[in-house]
Amino acid sequence: MYLRVRIVTPLVLALAAMPSLAASPEIEFGYNDKPAFLGDIIVRTTDGVSDDLLTGGLGSAGIQSATAPSVSAVPTATELRRLAIYNNYRALVDTTSNGGYGTLFGPLLGVSANGVVSSPGDGRIAGTEYLAYANRGEGGQNVTLMVQVPAHFNPADPCIVTGTSSGSRGIYGAIGTSGEWGLQKGCAVAYADKGTGNGMHDLTSNTVGLIDGIRSDADLAGDASHFTADLSDSARAAFLAAWPNRVAVKHAHSRLNPEADWGRDTLDAVRFAFYVLNETYGLPTRKGVVRTIFKPNTVVIAASVSNGGGAALAAAEQDDEHLIDGVAVGEPQIQLRENDRLTVHRGSQARVGSGRTLFDYTTYANLLQPCATLSPRAAGSPGAAFVPAVLAANRCEALVNQGLIGGSTPVEQGDSALDALLAYGWEPESIPLTASHYAFAMPAIAVTYANTYGRFGVEERTCNYSFAAVDAAGAPATWPAAGAAQSFGTGNGIPPVSGLQIINDASVGGPLRDGASISASTGKFDFNVDGALCLRSLWASDSVESLRVRDGVEEVRVKGDLRGKPAIIVHGRADALVPVGFSSRPYLGMNHIEEGGRSRLRYIEVTNAQHFDTFIGNALLPGYDTRFIPMHVYFRRALDLMHGHLTAHAPLPPSQVVRTTPRAGIPGAAVAITAANVPPISADPPESDLITVVRREVFVPD
Repeated sequence: MYLRVRIVTPLVLALAAMPSLAASPEIEFGYNDKPAFLGDIIVRTTDGVSDDLLTGGLGSAGIQSATAPSVSAVPTATELRRLAIYNNYRALVDTTSNGGYGTLFGPLLGVSANGVVSSPGDGRIAGTEYLAYANRGEGGQNVTLMVQVPAHFNPADPCIVTGTSSGSRGIYGAIGTSGEWGLQKGCAVAYADKGTGNGMHDLTSNTVGLIDGIRSDADLAGDASHFTADLSDSARAAFLAAWPNRVAVKHAHSRLNPEADWGRDTLDAVRFAFYVLNETYGLPTRKGVVRTIFKPNTVVIAASVSNGGGAALAAAEQDDEHLIDGVAVGEPQIQLRENDRLTVHRGSQARVGSGRTLFDYTTYANLLQPCATLSPRAAGSPGAAFVPAVLAANRCEALVNQGLIGGSTPVEQGDSALDALLAYGWEPESIPLTASHYAFAMPAIAVTYANTYGRFGVEERTCNYSFAAVDAAGAPATWPAAGAAQSFGTGNGIPPVSGLQIINDASVGGPLRDGASISASTGKFDFNVDGALCLRSLWASDSVESLRVRDGVEEVRVKGDLRGKPAIIVHGRADALVPVGFSSRPYLGMNHIEEGGRSRLRYIEVTNAQHFDTFIGNALLPGYDTRFIPMHVYFRRALDLMHGHLTAHAPLPPSQVVRTTPRAGIPGAAVAITAANVPPISADPPESDLITVVRREVFVPD
């Protein structure tokens, strides 16, 4: 229902601060109806002292502290929220002072409850937080949405920034990226967990998490459960009888392939933001609240990083309502429709096609990376200690026997595996990341996405994998109560996490933690080559299971058509998790193929930068700090540029390579970062740094 108002009524006086509207002779202001997909809304008001939107009351020093906030034996929702903010912030950025925290980024100001901004401040930002499930009733699971409105939000100059979670994280998964920039800017931040999040169903105790992280009996929770596995009581009992102590995880086991809806979820978060903003700032009438904050007078930027960045791009492609004005994303995990007419050049190298899919390159890396760590070119890589050479050599031997690599010694085999990765599309700059990315990322991603793309249930145990807590010997055990109770605050949505591990159910002698298991085909400790080969076959074979997975992948592919919206993508050249050649570079080319002269996409490729800023300051990974600069600096700059373009019509910079300088010092003790290490995105870069598109060819300088 709509109320038609002519600009000749007293309503004009309330809208006098909106000249773009007052200039229009006639405008429709709709009543502020609650979106049908939204459930009950939980409202939290923060004072900017004991609690706040950005740091959960911890302040800048509390986020930086190595000591996590304590929680009760039975944690409260407030304690879990604070713990989630702490862990998610630290998982996204380098929180060391030498790395730029507190100077180049981080909680740089404070805002009191009455909207007074202090800079510098301790990072606490007062305001109101709105939390709700979105559920469209399609037999699906709840998607968590959240809107944060800072106390210094200006209804006469409104802005909204999206903060769709990176990775498989929960609703606070973008707090340190989009949340940080948006709240400091005075924008409302519209978050979505993408239907992933920390949904963990302990099948033994039959307990689940609620929207605020509190654990509950699954039957009592009912529709309020964040995730309950699709198993009847009898099926659950039968599964546990065969495979005790297992836990179902939402991103892996929801049977929904949530990535197919990440764009919609992001748009729903924007719709939620418009609703709550008008509940606060709309004009009450006897018939209802009339909206005063809506599309024509509000700047909306779709933003986030990694999976969240991919979701922002997908949302812009799907934006039939023109909710989004511009896009600014970092290292987006985005998967394009196949197009062999596109060619991407880097210097003298040329690659044909529109990149590779996540499951394709992740399962390939999961298979070859352990062996590749033995190449002399990877010597001294951060995290090498987490990939024992003996196990890596066993993986090499198994790969040789499969005919996948060559060589007669572990060194030769390591070289062969590394050459195969480079030939597949990884950049040479990513070589030092081989060990750490295998140790901390690839197996977890490969297992989770095999399940989600194939819509496999927990009981199907795809490729003989499952999730469980383990005992001292690595065998599945009861999930400790403390691990389950705190999982909302400690989890990232993808085991191993919160005391849960990946289990190889086919290990010789019985199920064991995957990394410590013995492969049945080799009888050796080789990081479960059987499981890695099986996961790879789900992409490379024509089995029934493989067809299920490939169908799921097809559901998430995008065209590259941003509908002419201005957009900035920033991406680190050394990214080994989402390589630039599989994602951002071909996205630029596909966007130009789709939009032609309408394209307003800019692509910024940053040297000496990779995917995991949090690894830069990690004491367990010395060498990241002397090799890599923080990508978060360039994500913030991309948002600054987009905001300036949308509000002040400032021109966007051309696509370019930004050449950074790593910090000096010894690994693990790099000197403090300065502006000289992270030069700005240039408005007029030299020709030798320009990234160009000519018809169906992208040209990236070396």
